[in-house]
Amino acid sequence: MAILKLASHDVHYQSFGDASKPTLIFSNSLGTNLSMWTPQIEALQAAYHVVCYDTRGHGLSGAPKGPYALAQLGEDVVALLSHLNIAKAHFCGISMGGLTGLWLAIHRAERFSRLTVSNTAAKIGNAAAWQVRAEIVRSEGMGSIADSAASRWFTPAFCERRPNTVARLTDTLRHSHAEGYAKCCDVLATADVRALVHQADVDMQVIGGKHDAVTTVADAQWLAQNLPRASLAVLPGAHIANIEAPAEFNRLLR
Repeated sequence: MAILKLASHDVHYQSFGDASKPTLIFSNSLGTNLSMWTPQIEALQAAYHVVCYDTRGHGLSGAPKGPYALAQLGEDVVALLSHLNIAKAHFCGISMGGLTGLWLAIHRAERFSRLTVSNTAAKIGNAAAWQVRAEIVRSEGMGSIADSAASRWFTPAFCERRPNTVARLTDTLRHSHAEGYAKCCDVLATADVRALVHQADVDMQVIGGKHDAVTTVADAQWLAQNLPRASLAVLPGAHIANIEAPAEFNRLLR
C-alpha cells in the first residue's frame, strides 16, 4: 500500500503503468474512493502513468482534525505530484474532484498540461443543503445517505442494467468515514470559484452528464463558456459519468 505521509494526514495512492510515460492523476468524488477509476485504469494504463489517490477523509487516506478547505484538497494533489517527482501531469476529477481540479487550474496551472473536470460546477449546490447533509451524517451515520445515493449517481436504466456495480459503489459510501465525509460536505458548502475561473490559464476539458441532476449540463456549459481554454462534451448518463459511460469517457481522456 503506497502512502504519502503529510504533516496533517496520510494520503493513500496507487500508480499503474510505466512511470516514464505522461502522468494522468485522478481525483474521486464525494463518498467514493480511488477504486471508482477502475474503468479508466484498465483502459489507459498502457498509454499513461496512471495515479489514483483517495481524497482526505475518504478511502484509506487520513481524515485529519479541523475544518477542510478547497485549497487543502488542491494542495494535497500538488504534494502527491511532488512526492512522486512529477513536475507536470494531466488531471481528471469528477464532482468534488472536478471542483478540486478547477482550484488547481486557477492556482497551480503550471503543474498541469491539461485538466479534465467532469460532472462538476464552479459552485456545487447550496450551502444550506450541504450543511444539512453534514449534520445528518454526523448524527445518524452514513446509512441514510447511502440509501439514496444510487438515484443521485446513476440513471434508473443503469441501476437496472448494472446492479452489482451500483451496489459496490453504494457499499463504499455506506462504509465511508462519517466525519471525513461531513468535513468534505463543509468544503462544498463554502467552495465557490465562479469569480476566479477566468484565471485558469491551462487547457481544460469539461464533461457533463445528460441526465445529471446534481451538476447539470447547464453547469458544464457555464464552465466551458467561462474558462479561457475549455472544450465541452456531454455524455449519456447521470452524475458518475466515468462509470455509466466509460467508453465515451475514456475516449475523451485519450
